[in-house]
Amino acid sequence: MHTHKNGSFTNSLGFVLACVGSAVGLGNIWMFPYSLGEYGGAAFLIPYILFTCLFGFVGLSAEFAIGRRAGTGTLGAYEHCWSAIHKKKIGKIIGWIPLLGSLGIAIGYSVIIGWVLRFLAGSVTNTVMERDSAEYFGEVTAMMGNVPWHILVIALTVLLLVFGAAPLIEKANKILMPLFFLLFAVLAVRVFFLPGAKEGYEFLFVPKWEALANMDTWVMAMGQAFFSLSITGSGMIVYGSYLSKKEDIPKASLQTVFFDSIAAMLSALAIMPAVFAFGIEPSSGPSLMFITIPNIFKQMPMGRLFSVMFFLSVCFAGITSLINMFEAVIESWQNKFQIKRNHAVLLCGGLTLLVGLFLEEEARVGHWMDFITIIVVPFGAVLGAVSIYYILGFDRIKEELETGREKRLPGLFKPVAKYIYVPLAVVVFILGLVYKGIG
Repeated sequence: MHTHKNGSFTNSLGFVLACVGSAVGLGNIWMFPYSLGEYGGAAFLIPYILFTCLFGFVGLSAEFAIGRRAGTGTLGAYEHCWSAIHKKKIGKIIGWIPLLGSLGIAIGYSVIIGWVLRFLAGSVTNTVMERDSAEYFGEVTAMMGNVPWHILVIALTVLLLVFGAAPLIEKANKILMPLFFLLFAVLAVRVFFLPGAKEGYEFLFVPKWEALANMDTWVMAMGQAFFSLSITGSGMIVYGSYLSKKEDIPKASLQTVFFDSIAAMLSALAIMPAVFAFGIEPSSGPSLMFITIPNIFKQMPMGRLFSVMFFLSVCFAGITSLINMFEAVIESWQNKFQIKRNHAVLLCGGLTLLVGLFLEEEARVGHWMDFITIIVVPFGAVLGAVSIYYILGFDRIKEELETGREKRLPGLFKPVAKYIYVPLAVVVFILGLVYKGIG
């Protein structure tokens, strides 16, 4: 039986929750609600669901499968793929690109989750409620304006990972992800009773069918689906390497898609009706989460409590995503350089903090994240898709995909994977450059 030296997930539920923890992040919270309303309301859900199912079934499945087949994470998985055509050296080189993508996101993400933690603390002490949100956010995002909270985020992630790998990641996600869903569900219910929330639901769910004739709707839906599922050519590979041979990978992939989509919808239901209830112009990105939403809570009865719940749930989503980014890097360094796990964890945490300290200013981290998410990550995802389905070859990865399944893969899986998914991964990369970000 395949068992990674870092341990394995004990069951499919633990694996799926860990993957959902990785996938559910800031994109679900500050991008999806606005995109849903802006690009067609309920009509937007048609291309979004189509793309999430497609990318999840053949994209996520491929990354899980190559991790389990290779028995290791990013660097080893690419070596394994390219060894199939006796070009192992190429695999050794290109595997660093998606791995650097994971590290790059972790660096920027830790800065932003530091902001979230600061807002959580400010909600607990009522500072956020008493101050002007834009002014408070400006202080938090000033150069070196949030160092203690930034350090705390990285320290929490390092502590979770230094004492264990797969089993501990599983336990953490079994606690944090249900709490995330519970807190956002409570917020969504509370928002439902706000006077004027009806306009928010209309913004989200009244279908604007003409939007389907707009290319931007399809582009944004595709980008949102692709990036929301954490298809990076790296992070999900390492979780696949911790997966038992008994588990059905395509089934687990679709379960991940389902829960990630539920998280996105809960975010929309908790945020946009409240935005309209208080007559605030809908927006996306940091301004939505750190300025608009606190201004909403100030006007709500028990706003302090709901502010705490909101930023606590965002912290859970951020930390579980950060765990995956760190783990992708840590596992590869363990195997590549034959170093102890705790040394790899501390090295990753130290490097993330060292670089991140120079990115604390909002504009700097924004430019950094644009570079990583528009260029490095989607290019890494393309390398992953090509390496798995063309270099290793479909027949080899098919063996892994069918391991643990009661049924064979559907006949359409191969043409969809090779001739639709891989070209679309290239399209996502190109359109990201053209639009300067689509997810």
